[in-house]
Amino acid sequence: MNIRYRPEIDGLRAISIISVLIYHAQLELFGSKMLTGGFIGVDIFFVISGYLITSIILKEILIKGTFSFLYFFERRIRRIIPVLIFVILISFPFFYFVLSPNSFINFAESINSSLFFISNFFFHYKTQVYATESSLLIPFLHTWSLSIEEQYYILFPIFLLIIFRYFRKYLLHFLFLGFASSLLVAQLISKDHAEFAFYLLPTRLWELLMGSMLSYLEINRTYRSNNKNLNQYMTLIGFCLLIGSFIYFHDRMYHPSLITLLPIIGVSLIIWFSKKDELITKILSTKYFVKIGLISYSLYIWHYPIFA
Repeated sequence: MNIRYRPEIDGLRAISIISVLIYHAQLELFGSKMLTGGFIGVDIFFVISGYLITSIILKEILIKGTFSFLYFFERRIRRIIPVLIFVILISFPFFYFVLSPNSFINFAESINSSLFFISNFFFHYKTQVYATESSLLIPFLHTWSLSIEEQYYILFPIFLLIIFRYFRKYLLHFLFLGFASSLLVAQLISKDHAEFAFYLLPTRLWELLMGSMLSYLEINRTYRSNNKNLNQYMTLIGFCLLIGSFIYFHDRMYHPSLITLLPIIGVSLIIWFSKKDELITKILSTKYFVKIGLISYSLYIWHYPIFA
């Protein structure tokens, strides 16, 4: 049960990072800000992460009959930490000279929290409002999403192994329950507690679990959709939902909330219905999108300190 490489997933990563870069660069076209919903690129990353991580874990359990937490975390650390540390080492001396003393103290604290994958808590309790003018000058604010993913990587394997061992028959039910509960919490508190909803795992978990459910269904069924016409239509609908979200979403909306389901459904449709012979998959699998997708993590880590 090998996990086949899917270039369109890297293509999805590419359009995600491109949307985030355009959004944070505050580029304008004919006097209007481009991609006011470009922040949705991070939500797409969450779905992809949930899908890939669940596939890796389930593959190891089903093939080897066991799961190595040590090897799993070692691979995650090798992928994430070296680039993060390198960006920190390059950024630290520069910001020492350009930031005010108070700002530099906050900067140093944010570095420390990002290394321990708790920067989402740090920025939440610092009550920074994401994407305001001041927040764009905080060099490591973007690591909040990295912290959410790492917290998921730590907690989810434990949950998955327990459910798989004792309640395997109901694994999908547990995944859906977690998905629905997290989405409900996000919807209920996004208006009055926007920072909590934005920064913390309980209100972001549903996006990751959407990817996890896709992975479980694919592995359990051993195939995705084989209906050529359905694949064409569904991937096109999914792509339109993503592009529409990039264009029409904005900072003043409640997010994450039920409205965020639109791009999440969009990326899920592409993941589930994509086949190499249909249009959207061909576009996402082009070498330029794939190349950008392969370096998307490095682009994400580097872009915010540079923009700041």
